[in-house]
Amino acid sequence: METIKSSSLKSKEEVIADLEQVLTLINDGKEGYQSAAEATDNPELKALFAKFSGERIVYAADLKEHIAAHGGTADNDNGGLLGGLHRTWINIKEALSSKEDKAILTAIPEGERAAIAKYNELIADYADHADHLKLLEEQRDGIQAALSEIEKRIASAA
Repeated sequence: METIKSSSLKSKEEVIADLEQVLTLINDGKEGYQSAAEATDNPELKALFAKFSGERIVYAADLKEHIAAHGGTADNDNGGLLGGLHRTWINIKEALSSKEDKAILTAIPEGERAAIAKYNELIADYADHADHLKLLEEQRDGIQAALSEIEKRIASAA
């Protein structure tokens, strides 16, 4: 006798937990970019990092709205350590102490890639995240654009 697996949707709590994980990553990115902006003496990089930090503030506000729409509350404005995924932005702190722009720049991509991977995971789970799929795609694309800009800066600093 063959058993048929029923694909069940995630509970409201699981969807909220997914969004909270993304929110934590966004807050990690916001804090990382704020720290990078404070650490560099290069006005152009300072402005770029401040811009990316500001984008993360908007992303966080939008995510909080979606969490609330699902009945959750997201008071957290800070990053977190929900496993190794969030640890990636911590590496930037070591680079900041050097005050070298290339070291600061090269510390960023790992955190951005971790965020993109989490977004891709949720986007692939479109049945559970259908009502905020567009938001997730737009934010992921924004993070991808930031990563591309950082990678260009790394290449030109080489």
